[in-house]
Amino acid sequence: MSRPLVLWPSSAGGPKRVALRFPPQDLAESAPGAAWRILVCVLSSVGMIKHSHHHVPARAGILLFLTAFSTPLPAAPARPALWVDAIEGEPLTFDELLDELGLARVVYLGEYHSIPRHHALETRILQGLARRSRPLVLAMEQFDFTAQPALDKFNSGELDLEGLIRQSDWDKQWAAHTNYHALLLVARRHGIPVLALNARQKTIRAIAFHGLGGLSPNQRRELPKNILTDDPLYRRLLNRELSVHVAFKPGQLRSVFEAQVARDETMAARLVAFLNSPAGRGRTAVVICGQGHCEFGFGVPDRVARRAPGICQRIVLFSESGDLHLTAKERKESREVDISHQFLRDLGRPPGDFFQVTGIASDRDRTQ
Repeated sequence: MSRPLVLWPSSAGGPKRVALRFPPQDLAESAPGAAWRILVCVLSSVGMIKHSHHHVPARAGILLFLTAFSTPLPAAPARPALWVDAIEGEPLTFDELLDELGLARVVYLGEYHSIPRHHALETRILQGLARRSRPLVLAMEQFDFTAQPALDKFNSGELDLEGLIRQSDWDKQWAAHTNYHALLLVARRHGIPVLALNARQKTIRAIAFHGLGGLSPNQRRELPKNILTDDPLYRRLLNRELSVHVAFKPGQLRSVFEAQVARDETMAARLVAFLNSPAGRGRTAVVICGQGHCEFGFGVPDRVARRAPGICQRIVLFSESGDLHLTAKERKESREVDISHQFLRDLGRPPGDFFQVTGIASDRDRTQ
């Protein structure tokens, strides 16, 4: 069995979709039959990514305008959802999930950057862990290291959210920054420091075009000294996934892979340095990153483990479930790439430790 995998070129240039729709918190209890069917599907195909749907209503804006002045439609039925322990092959409650995550030093929340449901779930997990009085740090791919001085002022209370955006130029660096405002407000409310993880986009772009060897001395000094690109399984997965981009030719995949690894190494180095610092000792890191930086334990988790042997890490992933929508430009720049269940199984690793699986979105869900 196989399915089309769809990605888009740049996380910062992803769909500017900012409307947040928060699903009910315990949908499994409200629809047990459907939830169990989802569980059976997940457990029979761990590692398989669901079909991506990109049906965008041609007149969505007009429809939204007209419905504002008409009789509201009945609410759509709640979509069933379930938390799953992928290692034990069993469902678990949200509180049980928090129990497990509380044992880890690093918790990765792997998202699709443009799916509002993922951001809502991340916010819920951060808040749940914070309410258990566990010392935390919120570590974010969505800020590069040059934003840390502004984040330090935000952490101390010197800057509010608007001041942080202004001083860090976040609105220019990450187009869909509004998706993460709720997370930052939870961090502020609970006194959780925020750590910038990423490398500068300009440097990563230079690697993608010219490889690590093409960097200037100043650019190279921005990155960790040791960047491990000898990673055959990770390269195999990324080469297959990156070939979705029409613009990429086979000969370019090496430099693009090096760019991805440089980003992973930077995030891992900054995370471990903070956790080993006086400010980070005793804290659990909640890492917000794209799924491609943490699924199967590749990317950042492997590089954190190399720097901190024996560190306890957990990966939480969220299903796509038909909620990924590409713009016309992104569809034009993409091609279908089939990644089979067997291809993913041959990687020899589970995609993550825990999953939140939500029922497939209906056409009506996509228009509301």
